[in-house]
Amino acid sequence: MLTFAAAVILLIITPGPGVLTTAGFGAAYGFRPSLRYVFGLFLGTNMVMLAVITGLAAILLSIPWLRTILMIASVGYLLYLAARIALAGSRVAFIEAKAPPGIGGGLLLQAMNPKAYAVNTSLITGFNYAPGNPVFEVTTKALVTNAIWIPIHLAWLWAGVMLHRLDLPERTHRVINVAMALSMLGVVALAMLSALKGAT
Repeated sequence: MLTFAAAVILLIITPGPGVLTTAGFGAAYGFRPSLRYVFGLFLGTNMVMLAVITGLAAILLSIPWLRTILMIASVGYLLYLAARIALAGSRVAFIEAKAPPGIGGGLLLQAMNPKAYAVNTSLITGFNYAPGNPVFEVTTKALVTNAIWIPIHLAWLWAGVMLHRLDLPERTHRVINVAMALSMLGVVALAMLSALKGAT
């Protein structure tokens, strides 16, 4: 189980859409306004975990046309979130960027987040430490994953908040927001490359 816990830490702490948007919205809007979004991410990651446990995710992702639609929707939503972060506090904006997405925004991201499916599949189907008791194994994996997921995401949010609270010029805050958004675009590019490799 300790090996499993170490794997959870390494897989969740690495930058992906969830932690990058968490830090980005923390930097752009502060702690409390971003908490609802993080709660949505939490619900969404457990929804994905349940889909992996029940086999629903494997069934849906095995349908080529549906997988393509989900990838396009995922890339589009990641681009939208990157724009929200980049334009926070900016006077010139083509979308309303006064507040971060709420619970629904976090849920939606995890539902379309390629990393969420990859991480949950790896954790649920690998690291078998109780082969004779699958119910115990899946239950403890869910508990351990959530016990680690929560502080890691709160730490990313707090890191973003610290940037938000620094007495930096408005221009510097805008540069930070744009840097966070560019990180999101990097994730989008990686997701597209992965999808193209999978299709060939």
